Amino acid sequence: MLTETADSQGGRFLAERFTMAGCSVTFPRPEQRGERGVMIVSRLATRPLDTGVDYLPHRAVGVTVDTDEGQLEVIGLYVPSRNATAEKTARKRSFLQACRRALAADEGAARIVIGDFNVLEDDLVPRYRFFSPFEYEFYGWFGSAGYVDAFRALHPEALEYSWVGKTGDGYRYDHAFVSGRLADGLRGCSYVHEPGTMSERLTDHSALSVQLSATAAAPLLVTDTSRAEESAAALF
Repeated sequence: MLTETADSQGGRFLAERFTMAGCSVTFPRPEQRGERGVMIVSRLATRPLDTGVDYLPHRAVGVTVDTDEGQLEVIGLYVPSRNATAEKTARKRSFLQACRRALAADEGAARIVIGDFNVLEDDLVPRYRFFSPFEYEFYGWFGSAGYVDAFRALHPEALEYSWVGKTGDGYRYDHAFVSGRLADGLRGCSYVHEPGTMSERLTDHSALSVQLSATAAAPLLVTDTSRAEESAAALF
């Protein structure tokens, strides 16, 4: 799951390279210039999933995959960030409202919602006053909508951050919520900091890894992405 992806030369390069390597790539291009969204790259066969999010839909992208326990829905979110302006605040609020209308988990659903939420949990230490109640409420809404915070379920007391600002303050912006049916199958959830701390860093966020007990039913034959172009050229 890649967030903050754009219909740019870099975004197209990633999509093309992963496709050439044999991955399933879902990447609805944002129509507005400069707008960013979500790209889902999978080593499993996927089918498009309509998330029902009708505002900035390229920021709420879904696929389904088949497992030994049935169909699994995977939804990637990239919630807009904001500043103190009314325009940016309204944009973020509208997107969160659209998600709340569309993403409540049906009873028995097998779904994971993962990505950069740009919101914090209610009892984060330290608590940042810049965030408004509607942002904290969005995090809390998932619990009432049939989801469990995968990281918090396995690490109830851990202080962990996925993004660190210039002042050194840490924020857990990136989350993974699983529907109730999947909670018992959680085998791991952790933040991987190396992509954001290595000398040639890939991102300013930490990656988030989630392990479930389900077994994939349709894995794809995927090659090393760094050799995908070489392999493709050899076919012609």
